[in-house]
Amino acid sequence: MVKNENILALASPSGVGAISLIRISGPQSISIVDNIFDGIEKIKLADQEANTVQLGYIIDNKRTIDKVLVTIFRNPKSYTGEDLVEISCHGSTFIQESIIQLMLKFDCRVANPGEFTMRSFLNGKMDLSQAESVADLISSNSEASHKLAMNQMRGGFKNDINDLRTELVNFASLIELELDFSQEDVDFANMNELNKLLDKITSNLKKLIDSFKTGNVIKNGIPIAIVGEPNTGKSTLLNTLLNEDRAIVSSIAGTTRDTIEDQIIINGVNCRFIDTAGIRSTDDEIESIGIERTFKKMSESEIIVFLIDYSDLDKNKINYYVDYLNEIEEKFPNTKLITILNKNDVKSDASVNDLDKFNPIKISAKNKLNIESLTKEISAYITNLTRQIDNSTISNSRHYDLLNKTFEEIHKVKTSIADKVSSDLLAIDIKQAIYYLGELTGEISNDEILGNIFSKFCIGK
Repeated sequence: MVKNENILALASPSGVGAISLIRISGPQSISIVDNIFDGIEKIKLADQEANTVQLGYIIDNKRTIDKVLVTIFRNPKSYTGEDLVEISCHGSTFIQESIIQLMLKFDCRVANPGEFTMRSFLNGKMDLSQAESVADLISSNSEASHKLAMNQMRGGFKNDINDLRTELVNFASLIELELDFSQEDVDFANMNELNKLLDKITSNLKKLIDSFKTGNVIKNGIPIAIVGEPNTGKSTLLNTLLNEDRAIVSSIAGTTRDTIEDQIIINGVNCRFIDTAGIRSTDDEIESIGIERTFKKMSESEIIVFLIDYSDLDKNKINYYVDYLNEIEEKFPNTKLITILNKNDVKSDASVNDLDKFNPIKISAKNKLNIESLTKEISAYITNLTRQIDNSTISNSRHYDLLNKTFEEIHKVKTSIADKVSSDLLAIDIKQAIYYLGELTGEISNDEILGNIFSKFCIGK
């Protein structure tokens, strides 16, 4: 149950702006604002209906601080499920602070990070998975991540999880009933039906777990590693894609000794391009560390853009690249490989037919020639990825962990049934699966978990 405390916070970004929003929630929130508000219509806020807006002045004794709009929300039909008031004032930091300090003279305190949303959860306005999606919505920086957060905030997989949990609870109850009548040798739980249910749950859990890869990439941005040997034009390509001089470009081999990252939006999705150290044999200790990081970034990437210097090719090098690209495909089978023949503006007599199986794209990063072919290839991959987003796509690491734990418990139950394990031991594993599903939606929670989740929110939300 929520404590009967009144909390307030600046809900808009701090700093100077045209308008700022201050919100206060709690049982005395309306009367607190009444103490400092002088409405144009000279009517008390406590006498106003819910979802109404009043124009007036914030007064400190006889000193007028600002002309404001005050919006009233009454429980339970408010964001927090409590009486809630929002004050829209001018965006001066002095005005913001003056109004906040004035309200703090009454029975209220500054809200903790995420405390408004925590109260919304505790008052049954949303489940825990929806509450967590609020933070994702605020931090969304692309069309796709926004869509993902909105799907989850509207309920996402909440109903699916609740249905599965309800069915498991029903079976657990039947097994408990059997234990109560164990001496009567009565079977209440049909094991064939339980097996069918477990198969259904396993299938649904697998779908949710598998969706995390897509959801996590959409949420955090698609990592795209630009790799290749030194002086193939990796840094130049990064600069061209970003349309700025982000990475140092030099004819000296080994200039890039660490990874350099920056982001652009392609097809509504945030793409994190990573310029990496050139791959080669070297005795330079620092450069070697950079090359190690290159391989690490390759393993973490959704797309590998492999650059080859088209102006410096011969038969031996082409054979080398064919072997190397085959090795990359074997080592990273789930990663999209895009092969680039850079410096296409420089005349070359080399035949690259042996590279055809990799569908190489010929570009000139320096002169910005045919860059659109590369971005189209990335865009096509993104389109296919975003088609996989639906209401059941998860992007939260906590959800992913709990779903995996549930999956393991369900597997234990299936194994126990096959091994004809006693009902009391079967009940333990089913209860554990129910517990994990409850933790996911917040039906089962504790202060430590809630504190950790909501501490990541901004103050005012």
